[in-house]
Amino acid sequence: MRADRLVSLVLLLRRHGRLTAETLARELEVSTRTVLRDIEALSAAGVPVYAERGRHGGFSLLPGFQTELTGLNHDEALALLIAGSRRGAQAFGLGSALASAMLKVVDALPGSHRDIASDAAQRLLIDPEADLLSRRQVAEEVSDAVMAEVRRAVLAGNKLRVHYAPWDQGPEWRTVDPIGLVTVRDQGYLLATRSGADRTYRLSRILAAEELDEPAERPDQVDLGQAWQERSTRFRAGDDQVSVLLRLNPTRREELVGTALAVLAEEPDADGWLRLEVTFQDQRHAEWALWQLGAGAEALTPQWLRTALRDRAAALAVRYET
Repeated sequence: MRADRLVSLVLLLRRHGRLTAETLARELEVSTRTVLRDIEALSAAGVPVYAERGRHGGFSLLPGFQTELTGLNHDEALALLIAGSRRGAQAFGLGSALASAMLKVVDALPGSHRDIASDAAQRLLIDPEADLLSRRQVAEEVSDAVMAEVRRAVLAGNKLRVHYAPWDQGPEWRTVDPIGLVTVRDQGYLLATRSGADRTYRLSRILAAEELDEPAERPDQVDLGQAWQERSTRFRAGDDQVSVLLRLNPTRREELVGTALAVLAEEPDADGWLRLEVTFQDQRHAEWALWQLGAGAEALTPQWLRTALRDRAAALAVRYET
């Protein structure tokens, strides 16, 4: 909306002092011509914006044009800035809104708090895009249109039609009663009910969505933390679980425990390795987990898992034999 953009333009000038039309256009993600029109609109509305020509010119605000938010102390301001670095808002399609809100918070702080909080926020980093091994943490892609419809239905309490594509089936339309949104490790989920039964949908697998006018059938209050815990427990206890007997290099134990659902039995083997019985969510989960361990583990049973791992290794050997 233009009104939001005009506010953001003023706040950018407040924070940076003088900016060129090109810089403002890049920050606001609009054209330079749009920025010039917005500058004219602000001037007509009485906002003291003036232009300085020349090599180092640009647009600025007259000094003293500000409104301070004096109720925040230093730690409260710092907490808001750190919260603004979290990536949860991205998962729910609110990344641009969060950036705009943080800009307004910084701008509204008293001058003494603003500089201290901004400097402190530069010293703290939450959830970087890559770990120490340069492995990127890639958030799942959800279209803005889909996310906007889902978010509106959740907040308004209306039914929602989604075109959903499970990993093992073709997409189909279904009507659900949305309960809430959850983000876990940059993966977003819609908690809902369908015909009274609990359902959990991966946001990245929703191809299209439509908020309906009909009110959703759901309780007025919900404890999302408890709801997520209950659904996670049921998911881990699904009917497709598989039990695997394996030998494991002790140095890889923590890695295995971090991926398996449960360790049912464990004892030392004769050669210093460990012999464990563990459960996985399904066959695909078991094959993936054992493949990640490479030569640090050996699946003993079931036979289908040994065969699958052998075939994978054979295909890789053929690829690199020359």
